[in-house]
Amino acid sequence: MSINLKNKQELVKKFGSNDKDTGSTSVQVAMLSQKINELTEHLKSNQKDFATKRGLLMMVGKRKRLLSYLKSQNIEEYRSLVKKLNLRG
Repeated sequence: MSINLKNKQELVKKFGSNDKDTGSTSVQVAMLSQKINELTEHLKSNQKDFATKRGLLMMVGKRKRLLSYLKSQNIEEYRSLVKKLNLRG
C-alpha cells in the first residue's frame, strides 16, 4: 500500500524542481494524494478497517494543511498543482 521507489521518483520528477527535491510542498502533496487514492481503494473493499480509516483521515488533513500553506505562499503554483492532481471539482 505504500508508494514504491519507481512511483516516488516519477512523482518527484513531475512535481519537483529537480530529481532530488522530495521536500517541496508540491511533491509532498502529490505523494499524499497517491497514498490517499490507494487507501480509498482499500477501504472500498474493507469497510471495517478503522485503523486505516483513521490514517486516511490524518493524511487528508495533512494534505489540506499543505495546500493551505502553498496557497498562502504561491497562488499560481497552488492552482496548477490542484489542476494537475485533479483535486477540486
